[in-house]
Amino acid sequence: MEMIHIRLVSPPDLTPRAVGLLSGDRYVFNLTVLPGLARNPDGDAVECDILAGAANAVLRGLRELELDRRGSIIIEPVGMAFSGTAAEAEKQQLGALAHAPVWEEVEARIRAEGTYLPSFYVYLVIAGVIGAVGIITNSQILIVAAMVVGPEYGAITSVALGIDRGNRIRIRQGLSALTAGFLLAVVVTFLFSWTIRGLGLQPEAFDLGIRPVSTLIDAPNSFSVVVAVLAGIVGIMSLTQARTSALFGVFISVTTIPAAADIGVSCAFSSWSEARGSLIQLLLNIVLLIMVGVLMLRFQRAVWRYIGRRSGRSGGR
Repeated sequence: MEMIHIRLVSPPDLTPRAVGLLSGDRYVFNLTVLPGLARNPDGDAVECDILAGAANAVLRGLRELELDRRGSIIIEPVGMAFSGTAAEAEKQQLGALAHAPVWEEVEARIRAEGTYLPSFYVYLVIAGVIGAVGIITNSQILIVAAMVVGPEYGAITSVALGIDRGNRIRIRQGLSALTAGFLLAVVVTFLFSWTIRGLGLQPEAFDLGIRPVSTLIDAPNSFSVVVAVLAGIVGIMSLTQARTSALFGVFISVTTIPAAADIGVSCAFSSWSEARGSLIQLLLNIVLLIMVGVLMLRFQRAVWRYIGRRSGRSGGR
């Protein structure tokens, strides 16, 4: 049984309407009202538990009351709950809608990943250097490690959400962070690789042009498109369903950080055609991931709205 806990601070003039909305919903349980006890903001404290599959309609109703603007709305996942009444309601009445994403939570998760602290750029640079070492030493394990370390997918999904919601500020911030971050990673990997070349530390096989890892990265083709599209689908689905393990699979399947690293390495070793191929690979993956992200967000909302209409409930927004 999946439930969320909602804590509200409601202005006294809105409390009757908020409580009426909550008490009239058969999927809301454990409703508690504490008049006048909340501070900063001041108001009435209201708490309840709700089946996650029915939360979207309730949250939309609370926001239409402007509780998020005049008071506050806090959403917390419930780790474990024992309630025969709630379990019966979920099983008999919600049906497939019991597994609908809580869209407020999904978007909050994406927005959190779209915060570009200095650590975002540090992770990108470190991932780029790890990728450069993997390319020079022909180590696929290090390429996978670079993919896992790279934080760029959070920025990509944030841009996708910005496009979906028509938020130009979020789009601009995300694209700026991606551009600056990848440029920084390319510059640092170039300097690192140029130093390796100057000191003659590169392996003999790499010097002889035996570069199987680099060849896989700098040769975009139809399979690159297929993988990027599938990774974009899985990435958004894993975010909406909170499937962390699947999200890690996305991190190690798309050629973004390795392509940026290969640009730096190829430029340092004067391999201009390889650098051009890696640049195309990088741009191809980023563009496809953003496009697929937008389409998948809209598709999933449409699917859950359809399921909600058939269940007599709204599952999307």
